[in-house]
Amino acid sequence: MISQLSWKIGGQQGEGVESTDRIFSTALNRLGYYLYGYRHFSSRIKGGHTNNKIRISTKPIRAISDDLDILVAFDQESIDFNAHELRDNGVIVADAKFNPVLPEGIKARLFPVPITAIAEELGTSLFKNMAASGASWALLGLPLDVFNKAVEEEFGRKGAAVVEKNIEAVRKGAESVLELAGGPIADFQLEPADGRQKLFMIGNDAIALGAVAAGCRFMPAYPITPASEVMEYLQKALPKLGGTVIQTEDEIAACTMAIGANYAGARALTASAGPGLSLMMEAIGLAGMTETPVVIVDTQRGGPSTGLPTKQEQSDLNAMVYGTHGEIPKIVLSPSTIEECFYDTIEAFNLAEKYQVPVILMTDLQLSLGKQSAEMLDYNRIVIDRGALVTEAPEQEANQLFKRYEFTENGVSPRVIPGVKNGIHHVTGVEHDQTGRPSESTENRQRMMDKRLEKLKHIQVTDAIKFDAPHENPDLLIIGMGSTGGTIDEARSRVELEGIKTNHATVRLIHPFPAEQLRPLVEKAKTVIVVENNATGQLADQIKLHVGHADKIKNVLKYNGNPFLPAEIEQKCKELTLAWQH
Repeated sequence: MISQLSWKIGGQQGEGVESTDRIFSTALNRLGYYLYGYRHFSSRIKGGHTNNKIRISTKPIRAISDDLDILVAFDQESIDFNAHELRDNGVIVADAKFNPVLPEGIKARLFPVPITAIAEELGTSLFKNMAASGASWALLGLPLDVFNKAVEEEFGRKGAAVVEKNIEAVRKGAESVLELAGGPIADFQLEPADGRQKLFMIGNDAIALGAVAAGCRFMPAYPITPASEVMEYLQKALPKLGGTVIQTEDEIAACTMAIGANYAGARALTASAGPGLSLMMEAIGLAGMTETPVVIVDTQRGGPSTGLPTKQEQSDLNAMVYGTHGEIPKIVLSPSTIEECFYDTIEAFNLAEKYQVPVILMTDLQLSLGKQSAEMLDYNRIVIDRGALVTEAPEQEANQLFKRYEFTENGVSPRVIPGVKNGIHHVTGVEHDQTGRPSESTENRQRMMDKRLEKLKHIQVTDAIKFDAPHENPDLLIIGMGSTGGTIDEARSRVELEGIKTNHATVRLIHPFPAEQLRPLVEKAKTVIVVENNATGQLADQIKLHVGHADKIKNVLKYNGNPFLPAEIEQKCKELTLAWQH
């Protein structure tokens, strides 16, 4: 028996690939397996090749597998596009309708199952996704009752007749492939899972759930890949809690509405991707100047312009750190796991109010949309910190306004929301004095700038750097951010077997950069490798700027739209170590 296996389904977008994957992985999750998924999909609603890949394991995993064990293909393109990933003696379950052919040089077992024919016998080709799922499930020798339960939950709202037909499609698909294969495939039998309950979700859902837990009750947003799921989750959740979601005309309106809601005392956020973040820049500057808390989620994707809207990239870092005109204090957080997406969203709201600054939560497409197993969330960890929020303002002298922007040692001024007695003050996007009245005084300008930027010196976040440093003087320090963390860990485990000593640091606070925490790790390493999905090494540049030691920092970059594979990082580590040794 084996401890892990990789499965992929491919076809034309809109023909059931997503639902097939969803039910298949849900059933595996019920059995207690750890899962990690990756979606390759086109930037169109229907048509174009799409595939979903799921890695199944008895142990925790946070990376895509290098190879593939089972490929389910709805068309020949899916075979041609994905067969190169199959390990020798892997399996292709293909729809017999298109007379599947193995590409030259591919050593795989091909089982042409009458997937479409089975579906049409049951009344509609829509059932072919369940026939394909049943065939996959049967090859693994897993209990059908668990799979059928997932089918019931998926289609139960459509009535018993629909459920029964889907289950029949599963049964026929299973019987057909077992006849072709002569029974379950011996080398694909998974070891039993631990049966322990786990979450199985995407990062966007974890962010949305974190927003709810943080007390967010308003989200203005404009739909955009890969951020839309945050909006879709909250559209269902917030009305039940007295909140609402508004689809705005663009991202400028979304950001300014979120700022207005936060000024009024509500916790609000908006979510977008790179193009939307570009449109928000002036509004982010407004939040910085008026010291109004706001949380913005940026789910990075391939750019520039429309770029690769459905593909992986981590190229918005410079935009988040430097994008606004002028100079304002802001915080950029970068979660690296599903669990961190939840907890960091809560922390983002607390930081925004504590320091009265915009907080950008930086994810990437793989973390946002890659469905994966996660540990159960601990709601006892939730703490709400509203900072220096004043609910009872002191009496003001005649004709005097509240000092909303009062000079303080840490740069954080007392904050009131509209309606608080004695809290009247002026709010403007131009430079202002302590009461908010416009001021062009040179002395006031310098003091106000210093006051706002002073906040950056006091910002404290949970685990600004997450590091695993078992070696005092490692050969390699591998640094990453976002979704690369699990892939780096897997590559490290292989590199260590070669006698190469490695430490790993994940940068979770992008701005203000945690230089003092990272510097000792960099200084002790012979070589520093920075892994990131962009073309120019934006994270590496931040390290060089704030930490130094540019001579020992090497870039490992990937910007073709796909996430890193463990083997790619492993190979780069070996090459760079060999170069250092020589």
